[in-house]
Amino acid sequence: MKDIQTPLVEMKDIHISFGGVKAVDHVDVHLHAGEVVGLLGHNGAGKSTLIKILSGAYRADGGEILINGEKASINNPRDARSYNIETIYQTLALADNLDAASNLFLGRELVTSLGLVDDDAMEAETRRIMGRLNPNFQKFSDPVSALSGGQRQSVAIARAVYFNARILIMDEPTAALGPQETKMVSELIQKLKAEGIGIFLISHDIHDVMELCDRASVMKNGKLVGTVNVADVTDDDLLAMIILGKNPAEKR
Repeated sequence: MKDIQTPLVEMKDIHISFGGVKAVDHVDVHLHAGEVVGLLGHNGAGKSTLIKILSGAYRADGGEILINGEKASINNPRDARSYNIETIYQTLALADNLDAASNLFLGRELVTSLGLVDDDAMEAETRRIMGRLNPNFQKFSDPVSALSGGQRQSVAIARAVYFNARILIMDEPTAALGPQETKMVSELIQKLKAEGIGIFLISHDIHDVMELCDRASVMKNGKLVGTVNVADVTDDDLLAMIILGKNPAEKR
């Protein structure tokens, strides 16, 4: 029987190089159920590469990944999904000409006993999951191109959660959103946390991390500067970690 504190994800001593450049240099991070961990750093810091290893887009040169305390073998995105890992990229990967239900089940359509696509069943399931995540969502028949940024995020999150994501990777979820849309995404994240889903949130925005995350891991030049509890640090502390590579714990 596993300890209740066993992390959902442990990435240990992860490293990968491209053309002799160490993109991720022996990094350790972990994530618990119902927790949001922000990954911060400049472009090229290694945060996206690290998370692409977890999502199966890249294979690490070394290190190990544990899911619920057991060693995981993640060689491609299909492997990642088998461990209930889902990724919501900044582009959201939505088909603009299709409605919410068609996007939710894209490539995994529900079919009738005759093998035909069951549009009614897919819309009913979409209404059910949206009722749980975003009760204000009503634009079920509109193409997603007509939706606001926050509503589009809702569709992408609903797709991940419907297919049993326990570990969610979110890439810049509030990028280019206004205050109201950002608030909507924040409320969605709080609901996911309450359901015990663990979230890695990649962001350039310190304010987002301070608002949405429980802990923050900062990377610089492929290395982990440190991981801090957000409640224990200031914006300036995080900025110093990003720019100077200084861990606030070192000055105490």
